[in-house]
Amino acid sequence: MQNEAYSYSIDEALLSLGFGKFQTFLLAYAGFGWLSEAMEMMLLSFIGPSIRTEWGISDGQESLISSVVFAGMLIGACTWGFISDNYGRRMGFLCTATTTGLAGFLSAVAPNYACLITLRFLVGVGLGGCHVLVSWFLEFIPAPNRGAWMIVFTLFWTVGTVFQAAVAWVVMPVFGWRWLVALSSLPSFLLLLFFKATPESPRYLCKRGKLEEAMLILTRIASLNQAPLPPGLLCLKSPHEEYVASSSVHMSETSPLIMRKERNGLQVFLHLLSPSLLRSTVLLWLVFMGNAFGYYGIVLLTSELSSTNRRCKLNPTMPIHLQDDSSLYRDVFITSFSELPGLLLSAFTVDKIGRKASMYILFFTSCAFLAPLIWPQKEVITTCLLFGARACVSASLSIVYIYAPEIYSTSMRSTGLGVATAMGRIGGMVCPLVAVSLVENCQQTEAILLFELIIFAAGVATILFPLETKGCHLIT
Repeated sequence: MQNEAYSYSIDEALLSLGFGKFQTFLLAYAGFGWLSEAMEMMLLSFIGPSIRTEWGISDGQESLISSVVFAGMLIGACTWGFISDNYGRRMGFLCTATTTGLAGFLSAVAPNYACLITLRFLVGVGLGGCHVLVSWFLEFIPAPNRGAWMIVFTLFWTVGTVFQAAVAWVVMPVFGWRWLVALSSLPSFLLLLFFKATPESPRYLCKRGKLEEAMLILTRIASLNQAPLPPGLLCLKSPHEEYVASSSVHMSETSPLIMRKERNGLQVFLHLLSPSLLRSTVLLWLVFMGNAFGYYGIVLLTSELSSTNRRCKLNPTMPIHLQDDSSLYRDVFITSFSELPGLLLSAFTVDKIGRKASMYILFFTSCAFLAPLIWPQKEVITTCLLFGARACVSASLSIVYIYAPEIYSTSMRSTGLGVATAMGRIGGMVCPLVAVSLVENCQQTEAILLFELIIFAAGVATILFPLETKGCHLIT
């Protein structure tokens, strides 16, 4: 028992080290990966109409270009999460960046529709692992201000959406969709340039029994942050068990506290549905599905309302305002900025009123912004309402990405978050096939009602979450 008085956990070490230069580097690296995903997702708002014109594809085939990306993300989210939990966080995001970059660049030279669909599916598989960066970065942040820093991290998504809209505005009218696709793949390659400088998560290393490696990383953090480690020795602690490592104690390969044997995907999935996690897991899936449906739906809705107005101008249920291509880029560019006030609001509330309250308030407020669009509105009013709705739903999405990894232990954190985001991909995959198709068929009222129903249901599911993780240490 004497050693226990001179031991400390990863959480206690990070609390002592604070947030400094080391975490700033991690924030820039992980944030750039988040920016890369945002650019690839925003790409879907621009290339569809151009490809339809060039290859003469149908509306359904155009929607499929977006849906196959989400289908790939569904598979990738589960796959890369399992790899991250069993082979390391670094291995997880190395694979995702490589897959996304290569498939994205090859999409720019696709000779036909079938080849493009296949490559965009592979892009989706790569993008499905971006949640690994979320888990990786989160595991380096001290508990008291973890929520606020994770909101700062999600700011990179907003920067990516705005940047992609600006690039599309410049590139598409002059060079066409292929150049835009090629340029959008470059951030993934840039991640690979700095990969060797990225550290493994010390939480993951501790769980694998590699305390010496974890200690080296913590020492590196202390050096860069110019902050001391707590006195004593690094140990592995959890609410129900504790293992103390010292120079005189050898870490046994068979220690029950060390995750040595990899669990297969089925075992992990069944554990997510165990009685202690079942309610949280199922509700989390519903929130991710509703949030993804609402977010990507509003993004696509902005461009679809622009591109279908000519066809619907004789339909009394649709607003009449003719727009050119520059108007499309302008509207998407403007609504992309909506995520900035949403992030500021969530950053202010997430560590004060909690994760749950922040999310359901934002969900219900988003419904309030969408409600007037059930009836025809002027172009300016439509853009403003979409601006507000997107601000709220994007802010709630950033918070659920904080909440999800906080309810799972280190040994299954990436897998749990991965499966949850996979459920979200189902919402994103269905959205262009159902809701956006309603808009294309001049049924804006029905589409908005569908958005309202799904986003409201996500808000209710948030209220029913059994746990509030504000200020809590991550589960070992």
